[in-house]
Amino acid sequence: MAVQAAPPARPRLRSDPGLARRNAVYRYLLLGATLVAVAVLATLLFTILRDGLPQLRLGFLTSYPSRFAARAGVRSSLLGTLWVMFTTALVAIPIGIGAAVYLEEFAKDTWLTRLIETNIANLAAVPSIIYGLLGLAVFVRGLALGRVILAGAMTLALLVLPIIIVASREALRAVPREIRAGALALGATPWETVRHQVLPPAIPGMLTGTILALSRAIGETAPLITIGALTFIAFDPDGILSPFTVLPIQIFNWVSRPQAAFLEIAATASIVLLVVLLSMNAVAIALRNRYRREW
Repeated sequence: MAVQAAPPARPRLRSDPGLARRNAVYRYLLLGATLVAVAVLATLLFTILRDGLPQLRLGFLTSYPSRFAARAGVRSSLLGTLWVMFTTALVAIPIGIGAAVYLEEFAKDTWLTRLIETNIANLAAVPSIIYGLLGLAVFVRGLALGRVILAGAMTLALLVLPIIIVASREALRAVPREIRAGALALGATPWETVRHQVLPPAIPGMLTGTILALSRAIGETAPLITIGALTFIAFDPDGILSPFTVLPIQIFNWVSRPQAAFLEIAATASIVLLVVLLSMNAVAIALRNRYRREW
C-alpha cells in the first residue's frame, strides 16, 4: 500500500509588533485630523449662528441693501444667486455629462483624446480668478454680453465643468462592462446600450459630482467680481440679461465695512447662503437616492 505524503505545512505568519504600532499611530493621526476638521467647522458654524440668528427675520429676506445696517437685506443678492445657480446648472450639467459620455463610451484612444483628458484633469486645479479673466475676455467683451447673469453663469459653468466631467466619467466606469457586452450581444446599438443600460445606474454617481460642483460654484466670489458683478443692487433681476449681485459678494461687501452692525448682518447673510446651499444639495441627494433605489 502506497504511503500518502503529508501535505506541506503552511508557513506561519510572524506577528510584527512594529507594524501594529505603526498602524495604531496612523489610525490615531487620522482620527486626530478628522476631529480637528470637525472642531473647526463646528466653531465656524457656532460663531455664524451666534452672530447671525438674532438678525434673521422675514424683513431681512425681503429688503434691499442699504447704507444703514438696520434696514439692509439680501433680497436682490438672494434672487441673483438663485438666477445664477439655475442658469449655471442648465449650462454645465448637460455639457459636462455629454462630454463624459463621449469620452468614456465613444471616443477612440488617440493622442488627441489623451491630451483632452489630461487638460480636463488639470483644469480642475486652475484658480477660480483665471476663469473670471476668461469670462471677462470671452463673454463680457468678446460676445458683448455685458455684466449680466448669463455671463456670470457661463463663467461659473466653465469653472465647474471639469469637476462634473471627471465625476461623471468615474460613475460610468463603475458600471460593469458585462452590462454593455450583454446589451450589444442582444442587438442593441451602442447609443441604445449607453442610454438604457449604462446611464441609469451611473446617474447617482453623476449627481454626486454635480452636488460637489454646484457647491463650489455657489460660494465663488473672485470670478464674478472679475467680470464686473455689482456690489450694490436695489432692484430685482428680471432675467438672464439683467445686472446682478450674489450672496457671497454681498457678504464680502458688508464684511469690508468697519461698523460692527454690518458684520452681524454679514453673518446672517451667511446663514441664508448655507440654507440655499443645503436646499440645493437636498434636492440633488433626493434625486440620487431615488435613482439608486430603482437601479
